[in-house]
Amino acid sequence: MALMAILVEQVTAVGYFIFYALAFFAVLTVVVFVHELGHFLVARWCGVDIEAFSIGFGKEIGGFNDRHGTRWKFCWVPLGGYVKFMDDEDASSSGTGKSAEAMTEEQRAGAFHLKPIWQRAAVVAAGPIANFIFAILVFAIMFMTLGVRTTAPKVDKVLPDMPAAEAGIQAGDVIREINGTAIRSFMDLQRFVGTSLGQELKVTVDRNGQNVELIMTPRAQEFDDGMGGKAKRGMIGIQRAARPENYVERWPGPVEALWLGVKDTHFIIASTLGYIRDIFIGRQDTSQIGGLPHIAETTKQIIDISPQRIPYLIGAISVTIGLINLFPIPLLDGGHLMFYALEAVRRKPLGARTQEYAFRFGLALVVALMIYANVYRGIPVIATWFERLG
Repeated sequence: MALMAILVEQVTAVGYFIFYALAFFAVLTVVVFVHELGHFLVARWCGVDIEAFSIGFGKEIGGFNDRHGTRWKFCWVPLGGYVKFMDDEDASSSGTGKSAEAMTEEQRAGAFHLKPIWQRAAVVAAGPIANFIFAILVFAIMFMTLGVRTTAPKVDKVLPDMPAAEAGIQAGDVIREINGTAIRSFMDLQRFVGTSLGQELKVTVDRNGQNVELIMTPRAQEFDDGMGGKAKRGMIGIQRAARPENYVERWPGPVEALWLGVKDTHFIIASTLGYIRDIFIGRQDTSQIGGLPHIAETTKQIIDISPQRIPYLIGAISVTIGLINLFPIPLLDGGHLMFYALEAVRRKPLGARTQEYAFRFGLALVVALMIYANVYRGIPVIATWFERLG
């Protein structure tokens, strides 16, 4: 009986693992599809001949051809996707495929790399932009259906020997502004302070109907990120007034929900760029750089704790993928846009040899980052998975 119980427990653990893995790949597939669909739709609008629309890499599992001759397919490695144009050599759209001289007049008309710069730039930028738009819509729908619960930015307790106490914050104060930005909820306050590590903040508080201006600098606090690593965030040392009268729950209409979606998208972009800036100036380390194992673990945690937050996870991943693709690294969308900008200034494209070396550098950099994020940083996360199965 003991042996049977152990076998049942192991089978159950494996079943849960498969469920979470499928959930993770489903989330990733949706986001990748949206990104590539952005490229596809604008390319089709610009008259580009599209050879393939692929979700995943490697050998094809299955697919179909549309009436324009584009092959829509799923492949065995579901960790990305691509849109391949008729004159591409490969999925990176490096432009070293068919030469113009070897094309017929009809082929030249549909060749991506022979299109005007603005059309090529529009096609490339459409992927990240689609991710941002998708995230805004997902956030908006979530806010309209699940509602928005906010807590007033009112201070209930001030912790001693922390920046808030040192600046003169008192219990009962209501935070109104930070650096000129209106604070409407305790979450707004947490977001602003958490991403302002080591930065001097000008805080306006309402104290018994009078505005009081104070200066404080959030202090770094290290905490366990739940994935085998450590993270830092700014803290000022206050606790909110968690009383019923300080809570507001409402269901915004479409316009307000869209605006809230824009604000959350902006927050994710700003906090990500702020984190990268803090790495370079020494305020943060690279411990929060994570890859697919971190996304998978986050998916599991949300499913376990708060499944209604899955739409927010999808939106957040969509924003992150869109932003990363805009980094000016050859091979990524941002690298292509950088080349087009140089081409516009020089009035001619960079030489084939220069582009080839740039793409090699971009490939090496992307591979190095993937190894760091998915292997080095992913090992502690993967280790926890085996511990659960064991």
